[in-house]
Amino acid sequence: MPSQSYLRPSTALDHLKTYARSDGLAVAELMDSRVHGGLTYNDFLILPGKIDFAAHEVLTESKITRNVVLKTPFMSSPMDTVTEGEMAISMALLGGIGVIHHNQSPSAQAAMVRAVKRHENGFITDPVVLSPSNIVEDVLDVKERLGFSGIPITDTGSLGGKLLGIVTNRDVQFRSPSTLLSDVMTTNLVTAPEGITLLEANDILRDSKKGKLPIVDKEGRLTSLLARSDLLKNQTYPLASKLPESKQLYAAAAVGTRPADRDRLRLLVEAGLDIVVLDSSQGNSIYQIDMIQWIKETYPNLEVIAGNVVTREQAATLIAAGADGLRVGMGSGSICITQEVMAVGRPQATAVYAVAEFASKFGVPVIADGGIGNVGHVVKALALGAGAVMMGGLLAGTTEAPGEYFYHEGKRVKAYRGMGSIEAMEQGKPVPPSAKINGGSSSHKHLNATKTITHENAATSRYFSESSAVKVAQGVSGDVQDKGSVKAFLPYLHAGLQHSFQDMGIHSVRELQEGVKRGRVRFELRTASAQVEGGVHGLHSYTKRLFA
Repeated sequence: MPSQSYLRPSTALDHLKTYARSDGLAVAELMDSRVHGGLTYNDFLILPGKIDFAAHEVLTESKITRNVVLKTPFMSSPMDTVTEGEMAISMALLGGIGVIHHNQSPSAQAAMVRAVKRHENGFITDPVVLSPSNIVEDVLDVKERLGFSGIPITDTGSLGGKLLGIVTNRDVQFRSPSTLLSDVMTTNLVTAPEGITLLEANDILRDSKKGKLPIVDKEGRLTSLLARSDLLKNQTYPLASKLPESKQLYAAAAVGTRPADRDRLRLLVEAGLDIVVLDSSQGNSIYQIDMIQWIKETYPNLEVIAGNVVTREQAATLIAAGADGLRVGMGSGSICITQEVMAVGRPQATAVYAVAEFASKFGVPVIADGGIGNVGHVVKALALGAGAVMMGGLLAGTTEAPGEYFYHEGKRVKAYRGMGSIEAMEQGKPVPPSAKINGGSSSHKHLNATKTITHENAATSRYFSESSAVKVAQGVSGDVQDKGSVKAFLPYLHAGLQHSFQDMGIHSVRELQEGVKRGRVRFELRTASAQVEGGVHGLHSYTKRLFA
């Protein structure tokens, strides 16, 4: 046989430039529904790029509203089996954000928002304060309800009074409950002057080895407080989602669009709410438009995430009304049956791309809500233009999700239900004991405890079902296996995200979306056989461990 002539290997990169087109599809070709129909996340892959950096160098920060940036693009869904106070705190500490559900009384929801805001602070501007005439029993009560005992003492028993001392846990140990605080308080104090920067105050607190640092004005009146525990949290949770100015955790909560929700929102804003999510299965309604406009007039600094939407037309209406962010998804959640029952909705990947491509022209981020089952789905949602993903089933079953564990068919599980399920529509949500607390703290151990209440059901409002004689379910109830703590699970998702970006040769979410827009990031459709090939197959049995 004659010898075959080959090109020199060193010219491979030059020769690549002579090809008429790149491998794979540009995003517009991939998402052409006239050719391929509507797509889900499993219907395509992203082609790899060149690795020339370490995975930990990948930046995952992204916008979820016009003005709010998260270090990690993770949000927990406002479902009564997913997000209450404990989940919201954990999500924020880990760089994401949890949206507290509204299938509960307004006061209970406000208490959860307050707990999030007071969990980690820069300057605590509304600390619990007592007077010298209070007794040890009052301190023990605060510790029982709120989880701390470092309490400043002023002559008036309130913020703005002259600072006289501070009471710590050591001061009240082994003391009679009726002992006056004036007899046990520590008066040898380290303080800092009003106007000091947070960085300077942290240095004083660190050097003083004290648990609390009172901030006082020139007359010695208490104006705020700094806690050592927050310094430790800063080291443990470097990605925490905080307001730049106050260093408090971001708090987000859901409300409906009925008149009573305006009163609910007032309580949430008073508790410190930063982001409100208008919770509706179909967001393109006169109710939501009116609600957005009212919120923007009444609370102009409150960030509003509207939705849900799946089309450009829906998005345009809500953007015009003043929405700061959009929630995208209809019928794509694991417990949602809207597409099946109502014949209305859209495959999630197609919906995210269509809405994000349109909303980006107006600087409005979108949140991909539903259909997220693994790290790969998160990556694909971000590639299609989402600023973050909202997760329900993926976080249900974690320690921080509401509810108690039980055993089903030999496995440890927690209940998980769609807000469109009959159970969610019919059942009122328990109120935590913390709802009656006016003070605040970093303690949230009781936030999921139960107490029967009566309130307007949020699930029926979300699906416009209040006046229906027959409730038509758009969700189901079930259970999900124990996933352990979200404090281990979310770092796994974050690390997985960074490694995926590394495989694509992408350094950040912004670079990914810019690369998709300019056609540098390429895609490939997956047939049913390709999906089988890409999963575990051909084994008699196997163990699937996602992280260690």
